[in-house]
Amino acid sequence: MNQEPDVLGKLRAELVEWRQWRDRALVLAAAVAAGLLVVGFTILTEEALVLFGALRERAPWAIFVWSPLCVAALVWLTRRWVPGAAGSGIPQVLAALHPATPREQRELFVSLRLSVAKVLLSSGGLLAGLSIGREGPSVQVAAGVMHSVRHWLSPRSGIDERGLLVAGGAAGIAAAFNTPLGGVLFAIEELSRNLNQRSSGLLIASIVLAGLVSVSVFGNLAYFGVVKVPDLDWGLLAPGMIVVVACGLLGGLFARLLVASAAGGTDRFSEWRRRHPVRFAAGCAFAVAVIGTASGGQTFGSGYAETRGLLEGEHQNTPLLYVLLKMGATWISTWSGIPGGIFAPSLSIGAGVGSDVAWLLERPELATALIAMGMTAFLAAVTQTPITSFIIVMEMVEGQRMVLSLMAAALLASLISRQVSRPLYTAMADLQLLRLKPSQPGGDATPPGEPAPPQAGSGAPPEVPGAEAGGGDTTPRR
Repeated sequence: MNQEPDVLGKLRAELVEWRQWRDRALVLAAAVAAGLLVVGFTILTEEALVLFGALRERAPWAIFVWSPLCVAALVWLTRRWVPGAAGSGIPQVLAALHPATPREQRELFVSLRLSVAKVLLSSGGLLAGLSIGREGPSVQVAAGVMHSVRHWLSPRSGIDERGLLVAGGAAGIAAAFNTPLGGVLFAIEELSRNLNQRSSGLLIASIVLAGLVSVSVFGNLAYFGVVKVPDLDWGLLAPGMIVVVACGLLGGLFARLLVASAAGGTDRFSEWRRRHPVRFAAGCAFAVAVIGTASGGQTFGSGYAETRGLLEGEHQNTPLLYVLLKMGATWISTWSGIPGGIFAPSLSIGAGVGSDVAWLLERPELATALIAMGMTAFLAAVTQTPITSFIIVMEMVEGQRMVLSLMAAALLASLISRQVSRPLYTAMADLQLLRLKPSQPGGDATPPGEPAPPQAGSGAPPEVPGAEAGGGDTTPRR
């Protein structure tokens, strides 16, 4: 009589254990799927850049027609069907993680639908020659994939939606940069500082697995190759400080400019953007085409080729104004409302600062080291995530010999930036939260992809990229 309860207890325990293993398998499978989607995203963006380069080479004048028409169409599609796909993607994940976001409204910011749209629309932006990157969007892409698995997890899995979002966002960074360690640190530093202890091991394994998917496709290669760093001594201190301080100030100003343009103002351009967002986007694309032509084509696209060329010493003809031109092209591209990120352009700008300082001080032997420090410092200044920035750059360039230099550059540049601007992604996430629909007794949740009206009595919200569903003159007037 005493054996029957023991048998039932063992069967029940086995059943529960089976469900736990099934939940773990589902999460890991979602991580693989997220990694594969980011890999496909990478291939698609590379092909888009090749096609744009071929168009520019064959008919340079055509970009002044092609780019505005392409961007206008992409912004119209974004605002009409997937407003949550506009912008970088990291602010959307942060908004989904915010305590003020109701569970039923998280799909305003992350979903499979938004992930697919983000891949296609961001690739389209690079096909138009805009100065945007794919790394930030990869965060939203992977988070949408991981978040979708929540429907199949058992209630006792111990894995909540927040954990899936954190793991997905970090998996996007790991797969996009081919840096699993950078993804783990991004999860801790930017997305969440308090992972659930019961599921943290599984979620970290998911981040690493997504990075390994990228490694298996592209090989265990550094993103920008192996940097040949000379023997470093105290002679690097003064030039390095100039690079770090310049990147800290420029990065802080750049972040502040991005937030201000996204929030909107009373100036003529912000008013034009509110009234005619599609026309404004076309105008932005035309301006980017002008800047790109003036720079000899070096400000088009993500800036990957220019950064790698600087690191390898191949681009000796980079214009002295490249930093300012690339900043302007990236800012205008972002202001247009197109889905796209700023990670890769920020690395390119930082590399330009390091290259310029080496040239101005006539220290060509320090150029490679200063370029790597500039990349780390500017990225840390813009994003204000110093640990992630230093790890990402170190892994991308295999710069283990510069660990202390890169770490110091990231920390100091981030500190300087904080005196100039709020953290970029936090400020952008606050703007995204304005899209939430106010809670109403008995009311239905906002359908995925649809905008929310501003809260009663608060006035119209600041201009949030992609916050409105329509185009043309449908945006509420102030």
